[in-house]
Amino acid sequence: MRLIHTSDWHLGRGFHGVGLLGAQAHYLDHLVDLVTAEGVDAVLVSGDIYDRALPSPDAVALLDDALARLLSTGAQVIMSSGNHDSAIRLGFGSRVMEHAGLHIRTSVDSIGRPVDLGGAVVYPIPYLEPSVAAPVLGADERTHAGVLRAAMSRIRADMAYRQVPSVAMAHSFVTGATTSDSERDISVGGLGAVPLDVFADVSYAALGHLHGHQALADGVRYSGSPVAMSFSETDHVKGSILVDLGSGQPGCELVPAPVERRLARLRGTLPELLADRSLDWAQDAWCQVALTDQARPRGAMARIRARFPHTVQLEFAAPGGDLARRSYAARIAGRTDVDLCCDFLQHVRGGVDTTPGERQVLSSAFAAAAANRAEHEGEGQVRVRRETGAA
Repeated sequence: MRLIHTSDWHLGRGFHGVGLLGAQAHYLDHLVDLVTAEGVDAVLVSGDIYDRALPSPDAVALLDDALARLLSTGAQVIMSSGNHDSAIRLGFGSRVMEHAGLHIRTSVDSIGRPVDLGGAVVYPIPYLEPSVAAPVLGADERTHAGVLRAAMSRIRADMAYRQVPSVAMAHSFVTGATTSDSERDISVGGLGAVPLDVFADVSYAALGHLHGHQALADGVRYSGSPVAMSFSETDHVKGSILVDLGSGQPGCELVPAPVERRLARLRGTLPELLADRSLDWAQDAWCQVALTDQARPRGAMARIRARFPHTVQLEFAAPGGDLARRSYAARIAGRTDVDLCCDFLQHVRGGVDTTPGERQVLSSAFAAAAANRAEHEGEGQVRVRRETGAA
């Protein structure tokens, strides 16, 4: 049984003001060709298909075209929702689409119901908001680890009746993995990490959410995003994982994706960067430039772009030191929403730190907001099932 594991397409995403839809379309063309050439039985997409809950018409049209072409190869397609997706919108029409080989799983009540491929079974787990999913799943803790353990308990109960390799798809942050700047934090109060042993017993765990390809164990992997979305991913090799399932350990191979435009991080004085011929390769790259001149050069961006026309980020740094003026993206990298609110309060109060009580209030507010959105999604799904008479 041969599978392709991919995730985090983020269709409609921008990169420093530049749309990525063209690069994403290039990747999807490559994916269709890869599925055809390798005789792939199923394509697994582990969440964050879209970049936002209300995707643009162009992003929807691109997904529609890609799915039609993937299904025309004879492969089945299995998709689960991520934290960027609207579960109810992505899941619209999913029961009808299953007849064509497109399996979209976005609801809690679908967990434990496998997609049977004949030689393997696949268990998609949509992104689970702990405060909403925990009561439904009977989880002991309202944490990401708690709801995923409960989800895997349902899956293992079904696996007991199967005699073929099993695959779990999940969108989560697993302990020991490496993050990048382009991911949206899914935790509040440090409750987002999921232990690796949650995925014990399955033949392969196809993970999504983190944008760098990485293997946490022989059968537990992140495919990473197929297109770079931040300069922290400059050294990433983007691609899809070709998975061969048999009686032993799965065979896994990262198949590199096409790169529409490379990323470059350049640092030095303006005269150095303009004169250094070893940087000729960067003239066609998206560039992040940090200038180390003692005094800020006049017209720096125009002069840099005269040589590196695709420069999208310019920073000024002290020679050999920290950036004197960092971009907004750089300043918030690694900061949670609660951290940013606390920073704002500290700023407007003239440097007075937030108290533990204030931080707890903010954490509760963000958790309530996330739960409210997830609850509305869930109510929509229940209403649809009631009105259609579905179980």
